[in-house]
Parts: sequence; structure tokens; C-alpha cells
Amino acid sequence: MAMNAVARETVFALRRQIAKIEGTLAERLAAPAGASLDTGVDTDVTILRRSVTVAPHDAFLRTGAERLDAALSGGLPKAALNEIHGAETRDAGAVAGFTLALISLILRQQPRLPVLWIGTAEIFHEAGFPYARGLDACFDIEPEQLLFSEAPRLADALWIAEEAARMTALAAVILEIRGSPQRLDLTATRRLHARAQNAGRPVFLLRQAGEAEPTAAPVRLILSAAPAAPRETITGPLAGSIGRPAFTVSIGKSRTALPGQFTLEWNPDEHIFEERRAQEERAKNPVPVVPASRRGKDIAAAPGAVLAFPTVGSPAAGDQPSPRERAAHRRPRRAG
Repeated sequence: MAMNAVARETVFALRRQIAKIEGTLAERLAAPAGASLDTGVDTDVTILRRSVTVAPHDAFLRTGAERLDAALSGGLPKAALNEIHGAETRDAGAVAGFTLALISLILRQQPRLPVLWIGTAEIFHEAGFPYARGLDACFDIEPEQLLFSEAPRLADALWIAEEAARMTALAAVILEIRGSPQRLDLTATRRLHARAQNAGRPVFLLRQAGEAEPTAAPVRLILSAAPAAPRETITGPLAGSIGRPAFTVSIGKSRTALPGQFTLEWNPDEHIFEERRAQEERAKNPVPVVPASRRGKDIAAAPGAVLAFPTVGSPAAGDQPSPRERAAHRRPRRAG
């Protein structure tokens, strides 16, 4: 029994170490009172890893959704590799739209710097390019600020991304990849993450229709499109209309947060994300729902009588067909 207990503790320790390496173990610790950085100035800090990293709160990009930013200890890290994952090909539009919204937040702090979007010919042929008028109308991004680099192979795209990630003349770098290529491994993502840290610029890794494989990105967000709510007017929701773009955001991996799911709407006027609560959705769109538990407080109403045929003209109970009618039913059906 003692040997089994020791072996079990060893296995748990190994699993915990693997989770730390992959960034799937949440270790969000409050900084002790009076904690200070190397400069000796007291500041409000968050410990990302125990005895490893201490980062100030201004090192994060706030989305505006309070619960998501709180779960991520302030937002997405600015000087890091951030992975935005779409599980299916049809999620490519949601992944691109969410990334462009983040780029809009970044360009508000650095309005004069361009953004480089890198991808292979395969991904651009499959998902397409952003619409120039939509960039200006929805995200306040000038079309000339968004530069595209179409590489013939994945190896070329990774090389361009590594070289661009070290440049401080770019506000951000976007690398879009389709599927789960073998070349995109921990080594390649570590290089991208290191370049982003040295340059102090974010690198967004867009994964389209791929598996959630281990990467060096501290944060992985899983994106999909959410149903748009009706457009709000002075008199209330406008029936049959389409409101703001909505996204379902799940925290797939984070060094400071536990897994969670949020429904966010992008406000193109205020240029900020707003969370849409499930309770508000039910209030706007009331739909009768069967209770989850039969023994709960709200027991579902008993169903009414279900009839296979209308009652009008049906024979009374106990009526039987006549002998002549029975004989007719026994006759064989004609082939023709």
C-alpha cells in the first residue's frame, strides 16, 4: 500500500509539472503587500508563475469584458504569443473578426503603426481576405494599415513571422495557419513567443480547423460565432434585425485562469467588447424550456391528451365492422 501511494504521488507530481509546462495549470497568486519590481517602486502586480514571472497590469490588453479580463488577470498579454483557435473551417470568419477587434484595441494605443498578416496561399484561398470597407466601418482600421504576406509554404510563413515578430515598427503580427501541421511544434512557437517578448509586441497565432495541440502561447482562446441579438432601438429590440457581431469565447489554456466560456459582442461605436449574459438573452427572447430535473422546484406541466386521429366522425367505442366489411378486408390486394 505504501508503494502504491508513493507511485500515485509521483504520477500526480509529473502531471502537475506537465501542466505547468503547457500552461494549463492555473496558478494565479496575489502579490504580497508591498511587492515591488526590480526598480524598487511599489506597484500592483500579478504573479503569472510562482517564482518565475511578475508582470505589471499595464502589460495586458484589456478587452472591456470585465469577467473575461478578470479571468485572464487583466487581459491578453501584449508582449507574447496569443493563440486564437477555430475548431472548424466555418469558424474562420469569427476568428478573423475577433482578431481584428483586438487589433483595433491595439491601434488605439499605437495608431500610426501597421499590422502584418501572414498566411499561406491555402488559408487565404479558403478563408479569404478582410473586406476593406468593413475594416474602417466596424473596426476603425485604415485599409493601408493592414499588410498581407502570402507565403507559398508553411516554412516560409513561419520564417516571415519570426522576422516580423522582432520588428518594433509593427503594432502586431498575425500568423494564420490551417490544420495541424507537424512543423508548427513547441520549438517553432517558442521562437515566436521569445521574439514577441523581446520586441514588446503581440503575435497572434490563428489556428483554423486544427487540433488543440501544445504550443508556447500563454493563452489559448477558442472562438466560434454566436447568434446575433436583435438591434436595439429607442422603443426596444427591433424584431427580425441583426445586431452587433457576437462571439463565443472559451479559455482553452491560460497560466492564470481556469477554463471558462463567455459570449461577447463587439461594439463598433465604442470599440470595446461587451459581455452578453444568458439571463439577458432569455429575458429578450422568452422561450419555454423543460426543467433539467424532474424533482426540481419547477416541475414541467403534465402533457394533454394526444390523439392520432381527429375525434370528428370517429366510431364510438365498441363498434365493430359488419361481416360483409370483414370479408372485403380479407380479399387479396390487386397487383395492378
